[in-house]
Amino acid sequence: MSSTDLPPYFRINPDQALADLDDPVTTTGFASIAGAARAGRDDLAGRGLAEDGQRHLRLFSTWEITRYLIPVAQAHFRRVLKQNPDLPQGQSETTGGAKWFTLDEVLRLRAFFGREGSKAKEYVPYRPKGLPAKMVAVANFKGGVGKTSTAAHLAMSAALDGYRVLVIDLDSQASMTSVFGGRVEDEWQTVFPLLARHYAKHLQLDNQRRLDRGDAPQPLDDTLTEALGITAQSLVQKTHWPNIDLIGAQLNLYWAEFQVPVWRMQGRGWKLWDALTDTLDADGILDDYDVIFIDTPPALGYLTINGLAAADILLVPVGASFLEFDSTGRFFDMLHTTFQSIEEGENLAARALGREEMAFQWDAVRAVVTRFDGSQQTEMAGLMQAYLGKTLSPHRQDFTALIGQAGEQVQGIYEADYRDFNRETYARGRETFDATYAAFKSLLLGAWRRDELAQAKAAE
Repeated sequence: MSSTDLPPYFRINPDQALADLDDPVTTTGFASIAGAARAGRDDLAGRGLAEDGQRHLRLFSTWEITRYLIPVAQAHFRRVLKQNPDLPQGQSETTGGAKWFTLDEVLRLRAFFGREGSKAKEYVPYRPKGLPAKMVAVANFKGGVGKTSTAAHLAMSAALDGYRVLVIDLDSQASMTSVFGGRVEDEWQTVFPLLARHYAKHLQLDNQRRLDRGDAPQPLDDTLTEALGITAQSLVQKTHWPNIDLIGAQLNLYWAEFQVPVWRMQGRGWKLWDALTDTLDADGILDDYDVIFIDTPPALGYLTINGLAAADILLVPVGASFLEFDSTGRFFDMLHTTFQSIEEGENLAARALGREEMAFQWDAVRAVVTRFDGSQQTEMAGLMQAYLGKTLSPHRQDFTALIGQAGEQVQGIYEADYRDFNRETYARGRETFDATYAAFKSLLLGAWRRDELAQAKAAE
């Protein structure tokens, strides 16, 4: 073998390596790197902004509306608009050209068809009256599995389907917040004050018991006092989607992972895992929306535990590889250990006091194969299906060229204008996300229907 055939890790000259090496990095160097990344992020995010500096959702054509959003023939759609001039008529970019509509207008048109159209057609999505929103957590502590992307696209799918959607970002990396153009200055605009408020209320009740016993109360510090005046509604931001709202995240949210255990040590009786659920319920958020998507951090910390405990449906994105399958199995093992430990601790006290025991329960739990490459991962995906059975959704979310191009343009698949692609390419590209949403919607409707029947039975 000649020297030119050797692998590149041979014949590295130490003196040349030293010449190529940068100066040692200090903590100040991290700030410089972060600043450069921030400038690049702002530049990329800015490419998705309009001239007014805001993000705006694109328009939807008659072809797209009648194919994906309102199940009617184009000719009938045009006829209905002509017969009802008070309805949104859309706008044409050229004389006699195709009509384009905002999503707000599409929602108004869908409501009209729901009232006046054929009762045999599904114009308005199923939503039982008198039942709260369903909360959906998307979680895995394996990074790079498409967790945020899956949550974001499901939120967009549900919005296009006509549901009122709230997205809650629990990840201090704030990727979901960036997807929806959120602006979060500090931790007081995240879920942190809701967790603080929940603990403050616990402390108030505990202090009353202390006073009743003749003991001195524990003082509420400035953080807890301020949190008592904050509601979930005050944290909700509007997005460029008319029916998607956001409670965003920011780097300082990570502080909650250190503060929550301190509160737990001070208040052993505080049910920290109920903090998010209880505050959203108390503030009426579960009545304001239909579906709430929770994007969790890629770790099983206190924020993730709150998101998982709040969820009715748990979705776990996973890649079709051995390492990701292995990691996801360990994730479920940790879920079992964590929630079993909470149940055992609570029920030990419940049995001693003669109270009803608690048990966590989810309407459905599904793993979802993401970024699937059928040419290389079919065998592995089949093996995963054989072992996980129904827990693994049979739908595999393909990685397509459309996904890559949309990512480069800082937008979701459903935000991409199909005129930027060949129409057939666009239709094929969104099929995988449409199928992902269909699988999720089946879980959602099944869970709602089960609750609806149980509610009717209880009323008999």
